[in-house]
Amino acid sequence: MKLEKLKSKYFKPVKLTKTEYKVLKLLVEGKSNVEIASELIISPHTAKAHVSNIIYKLQVENRIQAAVKAVREKLVEGVLAS
Repeated sequence: MKLEKLKSKYFKPVKLTKTEYKVLKLLVEGKSNVEIASELIISPHTAKAHVSNIIYKLQVENRIQAAVKAVREKLVEGVLAS
């Protein structure tokens, strides 16, 4: 099987909303749900829902893993991967 076919079969692109990308960037910066809510002018409950959606879509277990995956896979701009 060709490499491109394997990639498309096993590596599905992440589809996040614009707001989820904003939340993800703030997650990478280490912000809490309350801080994310304050910065994006949304409720903490809504921020928590966005974080939960991101965790689900990135297929990770927690916000730390989401942040690590975002940096490694260059899902957010303006963040340097070491």
